[in-house]
Amino acid sequence: MRHLGRVPPYGRRLYRLPPTKPVPDSKRTEYLILLALWLMVFAASAQVIIIAPILPQIGAALDIGEGLQGLLVPAYAFMLSLFALITGPISDKIGRRRILLYGSAAMTVALFLHAFVYDFASLMVVRAVAGAAGGVLSGASVAYVGDYFPYRRRGWANGWVMSGIAFGQILGIPLGKLLADWINFRWPFLMFCFVMGAAWLLIWLRVPQPDVKRDHRALSVRRALRSYGGLLVQLKTGAAVAAYFLMFFSIGAYVIFLPTWLEVDLGVSGEQIAILFLVGGLANVVASPAAGTVSDHIGRKPLIVWSCFALGVIMLLTTYVVWGFYSAALMFAIAMVTVGMRISPLQSLLTALVPDQERGLLMSLAVAIGQIGIGLGSVVAGILYVDMGYFSNTVLGAVTIIAMALLVQWAVPEPKPKPQPAPATQSTEGAVGGPAASSST
Repeated sequence: MRHLGRVPPYGRRLYRLPPTKPVPDSKRTEYLILLALWLMVFAASAQVIIIAPILPQIGAALDIGEGLQGLLVPAYAFMLSLFALITGPISDKIGRRRILLYGSAAMTVALFLHAFVYDFASLMVVRAVAGAAGGVLSGASVAYVGDYFPYRRRGWANGWVMSGIAFGQILGIPLGKLLADWINFRWPFLMFCFVMGAAWLLIWLRVPQPDVKRDHRALSVRRALRSYGGLLVQLKTGAAVAAYFLMFFSIGAYVIFLPTWLEVDLGVSGEQIAILFLVGGLANVVASPAAGTVSDHIGRKPLIVWSCFALGVIMLLTTYVVWGFYSAALMFAIAMVTVGMRISPLQSLLTALVPDQERGLLMSLAVAIGQIGIGLGSVVAGILYVDMGYFSNTVLGAVTIIAMALLVQWAVPEPKPKPQPAPATQSTEGAVGGPAASSST
């Protein structure tokens, strides 16, 4: 029994505190974890997407030409890919909670530093720092879901966490655009800095370290490269990473020049383009959690494969059935539904392909390869768009997304969930909150 300070004998009963007991797992703990990860994904994704709509304000404020403006995105993506690869084996060794704390703290600082940029060089440095922080976070959130939640519930959990991306598109981008128009381009980043800081605080206070096996071997560049190589040469993990590449390649091929085609060829206004992405974000918000829950019951592969085929058909039909804003909004909403149906089941599937101590390694590799995919898809789409028009982009996107479906169907196995053991007490490493349920694949 513990007492509050030094209490006289005759007053002990009045000051007695209840005995300390372990706090059991609860729905509240799960929801706080999902909220923390959701806030992190919301801020991290929105601060990337906001670059495109506020580029004119950035260029005018810092006197940056259009040619140099195009370098801001590759600088971020390169640093993200690099640090995702660096962080993967580290997170398997020190635990996902620490990586989430370090990454969210670094991103909070990076977003705050946007308030002090004064020219192109300083902005490039700050965006590179943000990219490095994004690389630390990118694979850790999905890997944490894989650590904490059993396989039979990962689709549901990943669906809600990844809906933060769609909410960033729906809420974060319009608010950020208004702040940039009303004040200056720095304020959207400060807004996302506040959200990321809230995520860091919630992770520190309420997100525990799951009780999973860690990689206790010494860290080295040589061993990390060998580990990544080992994942690539294994059929199931190599195919899963290739599927991740094809998924993002197809997105880059199809989406990047869609607004340009709609504006130039069909006369859709800039305001209507903004509404188009709002509608697409709403469709994704609805589809992603629902698809994750459904995949927990029927399996991941059926949703992944059929959503890929459906998106391929939508891509091929785009230039034939879209004639204006309303048809474009309907088609884009359906496309975003298929995207939402695919992403959380695929991520949940990837978390179960390797042991606990290699999950961060695989997710970081997939994220890095995915960034390369979307970059290459955008480059190839640009070349094809100039030479043959947007129809060639739709064909490229359809071919790659159908190739992804075939690859997942033939080469990526669907793990069978094992019976869940009794909950075990876990270390929170300083977190305030109860233990989390042990995850098992």
